[in-house]
Amino acid sequence: MASRSNLKVTFITIFFFFFLIFLQPLSLFANMGIENQDELLRSLGSSMVLPLFLQTPNSSHQLESSFHRQLKMLEHQHPNARMRLYDDLLANGYYTTRLWIGTPPQEFALIVDSGSTVTYVPCSTCEQCGKHQDPKFQPDLSSTYQPVKCSLDCNCNSENTQCIYERQYAEMSSSSGVLGEDIVSFGNGSALEPQRAVFGCENEETGDLYSQHADGIMGLGRGQLSILDQLVDKGVIGDSFSLCYGGMGVGGGAMVLGGITPPTGMVYSHSDPVRSPYYNIELKELHVAGKLLKLDPKIFDGKHGTVLDSGTTYAYLPEAAFLAFKDAIMKNLNHLKQIRGPDPNYNDICFSGAGSVVSELSKTFPAVDMVFDGGNKLSLAPENYLFRHSKVHGAYCLGIFQNGKDPTTLLGGIVVRNTLVTYDRENEKVGFFKTNCSVLWDKVQIVGPNSTEPSIMKNSSIGVSPTMAPTESPMTDKHPGKFKIGVITFDMLLGMKYSDLVPHMGELRDFIANELEVNTSQVHLNSTGTGNETVVSCSIYPKGSAYYFSNTTAKNIIDRFTEHRLTLPGTFGKYQLVEWKVEPPLKRSSWKVYMWAVLGGIAALCLCIASFGLWYLLRQKQQAMGALGTYKPVAVVVPEQELQEL
Repeated sequence: MASRSNLKVTFITIFFFFFLIFLQPLSLFANMGIENQDELLRSLGSSMVLPLFLQTPNSSHQLESSFHRQLKMLEHQHPNARMRLYDDLLANGYYTTRLWIGTPPQEFALIVDSGSTVTYVPCSTCEQCGKHQDPKFQPDLSSTYQPVKCSLDCNCNSENTQCIYERQYAEMSSSSGVLGEDIVSFGNGSALEPQRAVFGCENEETGDLYSQHADGIMGLGRGQLSILDQLVDKGVIGDSFSLCYGGMGVGGGAMVLGGITPPTGMVYSHSDPVRSPYYNIELKELHVAGKLLKLDPKIFDGKHGTVLDSGTTYAYLPEAAFLAFKDAIMKNLNHLKQIRGPDPNYNDICFSGAGSVVSELSKTFPAVDMVFDGGNKLSLAPENYLFRHSKVHGAYCLGIFQNGKDPTTLLGGIVVRNTLVTYDRENEKVGFFKTNCSVLWDKVQIVGPNSTEPSIMKNSSIGVSPTMAPTESPMTDKHPGKFKIGVITFDMLLGMKYSDLVPHMGELRDFIANELEVNTSQVHLNSTGTGNETVVSCSIYPKGSAYYFSNTTAKNIIDRFTEHRLTLPGTFGKYQLVEWKVEPPLKRSSWKVYMWAVLGGIAALCLCIASFGLWYLLRQKQQAMGALGTYKPVAVVVPEQELQEL
């Protein structure tokens, strides 16, 4: 019996020894520290993570550049409407955004136009409207629609029952219709709830408006009917908006209605609302290849001055300024061949032999600088004054033209491609900042108060059901409205030297964990020194072996950082949030592969252990059977054994 008992103990010990050794990686994986999780993420490959940013800075220089490119929310009581831009400037001649009107919401693609004041869409009653991207607006299908009744404050229709609008544009197109009021929604990327607003219900359109693919126009100019002015007058957003157009051949971008925190390095020019009904800037000089064009500075101040118009495709200069600019460009292109333009109806100035890589055009075409009041300078890349020749590969044409005999300087969308332009109406200035606008949407389309579920009109003055804006987030999974967050990362600037901070990184991690109400193991810190300040990257991971954060937990963490409710000891100095992002969790498919591999390994190990145990039992049995042959009969006398002392 003693040998069998020892055998059982030995077998159980061996089994649990191997079992615990093999399962140790699983327990470590479930409870490992953040450092090991980082190593695991790297080992699993980049396909496991969907990053929101173009790159993760790995040096102080790259980090500073990334901070400058990051669009940040304004720390005001006002939310803002973050909206995606679509289309391509040169392919379509405009950029559009999506707007939802009515209850239930009807979707429309509208041209973003800072030179217009009225927002309008084709009405179901329109008899002279072209075929556009979306169906016409049907007032009868919206339970919240109300016509704007005729009054002394508006022009009225022939029956004197409803207010009307009429607009004509420089390209000889026109739009007219009646005014209505309804709930307008800005999409799920917006922190701004749907609002009631007055808009145009179009009954007639001519010219390009009739033939264009877009449904209508979203007017961002100054005026009583401007949707921006309506939102500002209600006090729901700050008196500002920003546009960012994508680069040559890329398109896309972002728009924000309301205020933002301007990035460091933004270049400003004064914008006088009294000087012109349009958004103007004070352009003083033009430089080509570093050389000043010999022009009278007053040349850019004729008529309306220098006007920014997002609804215009190209740029137009007064005659003298255009001729000087054209000559300066051509003097720097001696090795390129001048060719005819793509359209024989226009005398475009085009050049071949420059190559097709946009990022390398600066090696061939000169840099252009615009100098504003106060000496502030905005540098233009070749994509800001060129457009691709549609018929000759590697050829480009000037996208800046002479403005006829009109002394106004008109800067269209081509000049501000890959440039964040902030129209700060409250402070009467316009800011410019070079960035990658095509990926800027990912930087502003991050989980906010309304981004995990449809936007809802909480307070309806007319007692209707809540209005929902369709989900617009590009990061939702198969279940609309559910975006799973696996990692939340914040970059903040501390007023403390890097050498002084390093010995206290553990304390800082403890304080952050305590403030965010998470475990210390969930917080991972990296730091980079920049003189008397230190940039700290703080990554927050889900608790234990959790796959992702709950919406409530994620929102709580993000709110504490972005609303500056994080309290740190005075020894660390004040902190400034400069960038934040979220990343999805690891894909489940890879987890399944890993778990199947683990289960397969366990099965193989168990099989080996069972085989070893079976072999051991058979061997012991054989030894026992062999020993039976040496036993003597019961009656045989055997030597008496000595009694052993206790």
